[in-house]
Amino acid sequence: MKMFIGGQAVESMDEQTIAVYNSATQELIDTIPCATADDVNRAIMVAQDGKNMWAETPMHARARILLKCADVLEDHLEELARLLSTEMGKIIREARGEVNCAVQILRSYVEKAKHLYGETMTTESQPSCDKDIIFTRREPLGVVACIAPFNYPVELCMHKVAAALSVGNSVIVKPATDNPLTLIRIVELMLLTGVPGNVLQIVTGPGSLVGGILVESEKIDAISFTGSTEVGKAIAKRSAQTLKHIFLELGGNDPFIVFEDADIELAVNECASGRTQNAGQTCCAPKRFLIQNSIKGHFVEMLIGRLKLIKMGSPLEEDTQMGVLISPRSTMEIHKQIEHTLSQGATCAYGGRLIGPTFIEPTVLLDVTPDMDIFKDMEVFGPVFPIVGFDTEEEAIHIANNTSFGLNAGVMTRDMKKAFRVAARMHCGSVVINGSGNYRNIDQPHGGRKLTGLGREGICCTLEEMTQPKAYVLKSILK
Repeated sequence: MKMFIGGQAVESMDEQTIAVYNSATQELIDTIPCATADDVNRAIMVAQDGKNMWAETPMHARARILLKCADVLEDHLEELARLLSTEMGKIIREARGEVNCAVQILRSYVEKAKHLYGETMTTESQPSCDKDIIFTRREPLGVVACIAPFNYPVELCMHKVAAALSVGNSVIVKPATDNPLTLIRIVELMLLTGVPGNVLQIVTGPGSLVGGILVESEKIDAISFTGSTEVGKAIAKRSAQTLKHIFLELGGNDPFIVFEDADIELAVNECASGRTQNAGQTCCAPKRFLIQNSIKGHFVEMLIGRLKLIKMGSPLEEDTQMGVLISPRSTMEIHKQIEHTLSQGATCAYGGRLIGPTFIEPTVLLDVTPDMDIFKDMEVFGPVFPIVGFDTEEEAIHIANNTSFGLNAGVMTRDMKKAFRVAARMHCGSVVINGSGNYRNIDQPHGGRKLTGLGREGICCTLEEMTQPKAYVLKSILK
C-alpha cells in the first residue's frame, strides 16, 4: 500500500519501505512507504491549502460528503474488518464491531456539527457596554495531526478525524507502523467518496520522524494523540515551542474493585471479558484487581475456571475468543513484566506461558502486594490479572488511587450508596458501576487525570476542542 499526499497514492521520495506482518502468523502482508522529512513537509504544505478551502465549504456540503463516506465504509465493513483482524490480531468479531463503531462515530460527529452553535452574551452588566451586542461563532483550528494508536486504530482514529473534518479542519493521519493498512484503506475510500485530497492525507513511517515533524511544525495547529504516556510527555514538551493545541489520551492502570456483597458471577465475567478483550490491549481495561478478602479465594477459583474456557486461536476464525498481541516485541515485554512481578514475590496461579511469538495465556498473579510495580505505575498491555485483597472500603480506595494514572475504574457491589460513595472518591475520568472499567460509549467524555493525559474525547465534547470561538461585537447597536 501507498500513503496519500495531495490526493495521490505515493511512495516515499527515497522509495524506502517498512514491512507489515500478520500479527498471528508473522507472515508478510504488505509494505508501506517509510516517509522522508520532505514527504511530511509536503503533506503539511498541502494541508495548508486544504484548511482554507474546507473551512469555507458550507457545513451542509461537508456533511453531505462525510455522510456518504460513512455509507461507503459501512458497505466495505467486512473487507475492513478482515484487514484489521489480519494485520493486528484482533478477533474478527471484535474487528467488525470496531469498524461498525467507527461508522457510527463519523455519522454522529457530522450530525452534532450541524448544530454547533455560538452564543449571544448580555453586555448590560458593564455600564460602558450596555448598548452593545456580542455573539460568537466557532471556527476550525486549521490543520490537525491525528496520531493513531495500534490497539483500536479504526475507532480511535475516527474520533479524531471525524471531529476535525466535520467542523472544517484539514487532517493529516499518522497511523501506527505495526498496523497501518486498514487506516490507509479507509483514507483511500474517503478520498474516492469526495473528501478533497488536500483535506485528508495519511503519511506512514516511524513516529520519531513523522510524528516529530508534525509535533514541532508551526504549520500544524493541533495534535490529537492516543498512545503511551512516555510519548505523550514528549509531544507536550516539543509542541510547547509553537503553543499548538494538544489532546492526549495516554496510559492507564485501571482498578477493578469487587466488594463481598457483589454479584460474584457477574464480577468474574466482567473481570475476564474486560481484561481479555483485544487480548488485553485496551487503555481502559481493568489492570489491577482489588477483591475483598472475605471472597477473594472463591473469586480467584471462579476466575480461573472462567479463563480456562476461553478459546485462543486464529483471529479470523469465528469461534476464537481471544486473539494475539500486536508483535513479538510486545509479547516479550509482557513476559518480562510478569517475570519482574514474580521476582518481587508474586506467584502465578494460572497461565503465564507464551504460545508462539504473539500468543500469551491469560495469567492470574496472586500474592501481589499494593507496593509492587504492577499495582502502581507499571501498565501491562496484555491479559494479566494481578490480584490484591483488601478488608475495608477505605483501604480499597487508597490502593486504587495509589497510581500516577487515572483513566477508568470499575466498582462491583449491590449497595448503590457504597458504589456512588466509592466512585466519588476515585481519581479517574470514568467509573463503571457493576461493570468492568473497560467501557467507552461514543458520546461520553473519555479521558483521565494525572499522567493519563489532557482533554476529553467523545461526541459530547470533541467538536468544541476542534474549534475555537471568535467573538463579534456590534458596538452601540442598541442606541
